[in-house]
Amino acid sequence: QSLPQQKLLTWLSVLECVEVFAEMGTARVWGELGRWTIIVLIQLAKAILRLLLLLWYKAGIQTSPPIVPLNREQQQPLHPQEPEDSCSGKAQTYVGRRSSRVVRSLQSTPALQSRHWGSPQQREESQSRRAEEMKQPPTPLGLQETIAESLYITRPLLHLLSLGVWGQRSWKPWLLSAVLDISSLSLLSDLKDLNRRERAELRRRTLLLLYYLLRSPFYDRYSEGRILLLLRLLADYVPGVGFVTRPLMEYLPAWQKIYFYNWG
Repeated sequence: QSLPQQKLLTWLSVLECVEVFAEMGTARVWGELGRWTIIVLIQLAKAILRLLLLLWYKAGIQTSPPIVPLNREQQQPLHPQEPEDSCSGKAQTYVGRRSSRVVRSLQSTPALQSRHWGSPQQREESQSRRAEEMKQPPTPLGLQETIAESLYITRPLLHLLSLGVWGQRSWKPWLLSAVLDISSLSLLSDLKDLNRRERAELRRRTLLLLYYLLRSPFYDRYSEGRILLLLRLLADYVPGVGFVTRPLMEYLPAWQKIYFYNWG
């Protein structure tokens, strides 16, 4: 990736990390008007950055988060070299004579934080496979797929615009957003030979369609009573589940009030 593209990804990641805090902080200081102003500004900035990545840098299907978090366990070297080990030249592994099982020799045991339970060969293969997956270029998008990704990117802006026109109690913003999400996924479903990261992103977007059960006005009119009843039954009749379901029942109303939790 070029340096400008990396900067765009970094800024996009920063926005996604601070959006909930910015919404809640602005609402506390400047009230509802300030809250909706910061929501519009953040969604506008995110849409501009994503459209630049899509149309100018040909970034393909964009993931969330834009920058994959670093897995430090995977980044650790397979055979950490100790000064005394490198000089002694001791064997890293031992092959059993009867079982042909490969085990790590006691002399080459790494530090506690670097240990793993798989054989060195298995870890080498998994690390090389992950490295190849990370190096895979994005799948080129045709006109149909570019339109589908653009629909997904601009959906938050169109939803906010529809909220301003029809109000928060109207079904039209909810329906418009659902139609855009489903249309985007259906247009992208024709893509073949996606890499692992892109397939995971499409699965994530498909699962996020369940959020429409928790989004107003559908949640206020249909889902709320049924979800709370189910959580209450689980808390009362399933031992141990109440430690999770009761706090969740108290958290749902607060979760509902945060736009970026619900629609971001």
